[in-house]
Amino acid sequence: MTKVVVTNGNIDSALRKFKVKVARSGVPSELKKRKHYEKPGVKKRNEKKEQIKNARRHKRD
Repeated sequence: MTKVVVTNGNIDSALRKFKVKVARSGVPSELKKRKHYEKPGVKKRNEKKEQIKNARRHKRD
């Protein structure tokens, strides 16, 4: 469970910190993956596309 301490009654900054912590933990991306079933072949194909995209991005830098 992700926890954030509110200091000086500043709820806005605490909410912002909470959102960052949740995003780093990978909950939103995991939820997105589990929303629909993906066949193993399609899953492998998408992972390969993602690897190619990342390789191009790193090569460009």
